[in-house]
Amino acid sequence: MRAARAGLLVLVLAGCSPAASGAPEPVVATAAVQQGALSGQITQSGTLSYAGQADGSDYPIVNQAGGMYTKLPVAGQVVACGKVVYWVDDDPVLLLCGSRPFYRDLYSGSEGWDVALLNRNLGVAGDEFTSATADALDSWSLKLGEAIVLPGPVRIAAVSAQLGGPARPGSPLGTAVSTRREVVVQLNASQQAQVKVGNRAQITLPDNRVVVGKVGRIGAVAVENRDGTTTVPVYLTLDKPAAAGKLDAAPVRVRIITAGVKNALIVPVTALIGQGGGGFAVERVRADGGRETVPVKLGLFDDSAGMVQVTGALTIGDRVVVPSS
Repeated sequence: MRAARAGLLVLVLAGCSPAASGAPEPVVATAAVQQGALSGQITQSGTLSYAGQADGSDYPIVNQAGGMYTKLPVAGQVVACGKVVYWVDDDPVLLLCGSRPFYRDLYSGSEGWDVALLNRNLGVAGDEFTSATADALDSWSLKLGEAIVLPGPVRIAAVSAQLGGPARPGSPLGTAVSTRREVVVQLNASQQAQVKVGNRAQITLPDNRVVVGKVGRIGAVAVENRDGTTTVPVYLTLDKPAAAGKLDAAPVRVRIITAGVKNALIVPVTALIGQGGGGFAVERVRADGGRETVPVKLGLFDDSAGMVQVTGALTIGDRVVVPSS
């Protein structure tokens, strides 16, 4: 009897030995490799405001009159071409719209590009200071300090001059922006290659209304930020600017549609793991429950859906490891 019990004990231990020698793989969260169309989208915060110069800065307003400021504009005020911006010694200073500043006084009989610019703003034909110019100007001359030149109608951004203070030629009065609405996104430089001029975009306003637009231009100068990231400014225009109301310097959420591919192999972005020598990989779960690392090359990202296009030794239906939620 003792011998029989001993034999039974040996059999039980023998039956348990395989489990003891090989522990099962822990259960992990997985996602299937899919095939289908993928829209490239980049979602990021931005700022809705008014367009300034090509580098994003405001236009400087440089006074050329001498005397005392007797009336000044206020921030937010819109000034049209040919209208008064401010007053010095109770004389008006006009806004003339053009690309080059005046450099001389203009009189009856003067000719040149600056006279043509003056006439264009006054609705007079030609590049000569004539009686028609004088009638429209209500004067037979335009002194250098009696006008400033900016690219178009402007919205006053800030005023640095003081009412009653001295007006000196060449001194700054303040700054202005255009009346065009614009959204600025500081795009991570690593995503710059994905964004092109003309890409469509959706902009979610602070009140959760969604307006549409497109990428109008991309800044040429990258900026290194304090947190170590490098960004490039991207400027978007709105299809219907009036839909944005009068919001200025308002935070918005921007989704840029960058591209699209058909029949792409797609995995969740969270499935990607970095490799020591550079590049990326995913961890595939084998049929026996084991796991193996598969190097992949990345294609299009869809930030909104959290998916990415990959190429590598993967097939549709493969299970790849993703972080547990």
